[in-house]
Amino acid sequence: MRFSTLEQLAKLCTEEHLSIGRMMLREQAAESGMAEEAVFRQMADYYGIMKEAVERGLTEDTRSRSGLTGGDARKVMEYGAGPGASSNLGGDAGRAMAYALAVSEVNASMGRIVATPTAGSCGIIPGVFVSTQERFGYDDEAMTYALFASGAIGFVIANNSFISGAEGGCQAEVGSAIGMAAGALTELRGGTPEQAIHAVGLALKNSLGLICDPVGGLVEIPCIVRNGFGAVTALAAADMALAGVRSVIPSDEVVQVMLEVGSAMPDGHRETAKGGLAQTPTGRAIMRQLYGKGQGDGATE
Repeated sequence: MRFSTLEQLAKLCTEEHLSIGRMMLREQAAESGMAEEAVFRQMADYYGIMKEAVERGLTEDTRSRSGLTGGDARKVMEYGAGPGASSNLGGDAGRAMAYALAVSEVNASMGRIVATPTAGSCGIIPGVFVSTQERFGYDDEAMTYALFASGAIGFVIANNSFISGAEGGCQAEVGSAIGMAAGALTELRGGTPEQAIHAVGLALKNSLGLICDPVGGLVEIPCIVRNGFGAVTALAAADMALAGVRSVIPSDEVVQVMLEVGSAMPDGHRETAKGGLAQTPTGRAIMRQLYGKGQGDGATE
C-alpha cells in the first residue's frame, strides 16, 4: 500500500482526485495482483453476506448455543424502528442499532458473518451500511465502494495500533469498527477524504479505554449490545464531520493513543474473562452455570 497513515491516505486521495473507496480498490488490486473487477466482485459478495446476516437476525431464531443471548434485535426493531415508533433515537438510528444487534446475534448463534474488522464487532458496519442504503437508496455499487473505504481505514488502524480485543481491549474491536463505519459513511454521504478522516478520529476518541470483558469468555455479553451502541455512535461521528466538526487531535495521533492505552491495559481487561463484567457476581455465576462448579471464582486481575 502507498499509505500507512490516515493523513497519507487523505493526501493521496486529494492529489489523485479519488475517493477513499476507489483508492483502496486500486491499491488492493495492485497488492494482490488481481484485476480491479475481480477485487470489486469479492467485496460486493461480502456486502451481500452482510445483508443476509441482517435479514437472518431479524427473521430467524438467533438464540446462542449458550442460551444467554438472542432475539434482542427484533425487540429493538419492533420498539424503535417499526411503523409509528416513537423511540428516543427515532426510526433511522433505531434501525441501524437493530441491524447491528441482528448481525452480532447471528454471529453468537454460529451463523455466517463478515468480520469487520473482527467477529466481535461484526454488526457495526452492516448496521450502519444497510440502514443507510435503505434510507437513502444507494445501490450496491456505492455500498461496495464504502466497504473499500472502511477497509482502508481499518488497514491503517490495524498496522498502527490494534483491532484485536485480546491485544488492546474492546476499543480495538468495537472502537475500530465505529471509526471504520464513521469514516466510510462520511464519504458515502458526500464528505471529502479529509472530513472522512476527521470522522475516524472523532469516533475513536469516544471509545478510548473500552475494555474487553466477555462474560464466560463468549462473544455475547456485553459484545452484542456494544455493537448496537457502536452503530449509533458511528452515525453521530459522521454527522459531526459532515457538519464541519474536526478532530482537534489528529486522527493518526488518536490511533497512537489507542495503542498506548491498549498496551497499558491489565490482562484482566483484554478478553480473558478475568476482569470487568465477567468477574461481577452475576458474571461468575453465569460462568459456573456454563462450565460447572469451581469456574468463575478466580480473583480479578
